[in-house]
Amino acid sequence: MRAIVNTPSGPAPVAIRDLPEPDLRPNEALVAVHAFSLNRGELRLIETRGEGWRPGQDIAGVVLRQAADGSGPAAGTRIVALCDWHGWAERAAVPAHRIAAIADNVSFAAAAALPVAGLTALRCLHHGAPLLGRRVLVTGAAGGVGNLAVQLAARSGARVTAVVGKAERARVLDGLGAEAVVVGIESAPGRYALILESAGGASMRAAIERIEAKGTIVVYGNSSGEPSEINFRDFAEHQNARIQGFHYFTSEPEEKFGPDLALLAGLVADGSLRPRIVEHDWREFPEVGPRLRDRHIAGKAVFHIDQA
Repeated sequence: MRAIVNTPSGPAPVAIRDLPEPDLRPNEALVAVHAFSLNRGELRLIETRGEGWRPGQDIAGVVLRQAADGSGPAAGTRIVALCDWHGWAERAAVPAHRIAAIADNVSFAAAAALPVAGLTALRCLHHGAPLLGRRVLVTGAAGGVGNLAVQLAARSGARVTAVVGKAERARVLDGLGAEAVVVGIESAPGRYALILESAGGASMRAAIERIEAKGTIVVYGNSSGEPSEINFRDFAEHQNARIQGFHYFTSEPEEKFGPDLALLAGLVADGSLRPRIVEHDWREFPEVGPRLRDRHIAGKAVFHIDQA
């Protein structure tokens, strides 16, 4: 089968190569991968991992072989799934508890945008629940996590302010339910009960200035690469607010991956959630990756694999 592998010594950071078929553990299904999505964190890993390493977390496709222990969807089921790695391939081995069935009206491309970004958005918002009537601020709102967080928060009754880095990136948020879209967190007025913060540095400092007393700042990234200085006195007017670190893989028990993916896929099926995606052939990956890194792509970059 063909798969994407790391090639730091080659002309491009990754290449599509022929590899052996996956070895399956008893609790793993064999999935024919029709689409996968790219996360910014994976770009950083590609830059640091060695020759032959195989990336790939977010996939959607069809179950070819059900897990030998009988768990998970049956063969022929259209699914979305979260891999540890090795997902960017024609076929992937996936633990059954990290798989969810998708409806026929959910495209593989839309489903592939859900695992890392969707789980991050959904679970970050849990830290501010209940959201009904509360003010929520989402930084990086034009990105893969951000656009889903805006939609989920608005659907839960929150008054959402979406922060984008450039005015042209705001277009991806049209019709997604934000009460306001601002360029730069410094333009966000007032205070918020929940802030989803992904930039770090000056953005983190501005988030502290805008959090309500007893509010929560959920930190799920540091895309700027800048350190964030924090002083106890910064909270004098925001007493008992808290900063919550977030890592999606360990944020919930392992058995919650499947149900949470099913929830997200169900929202896509009924039209409540519309991932903003840009679709490509997987052979275009070396050209698309740098564009995502440099923020020339709004939403989520999704790649199709042609199944021979």
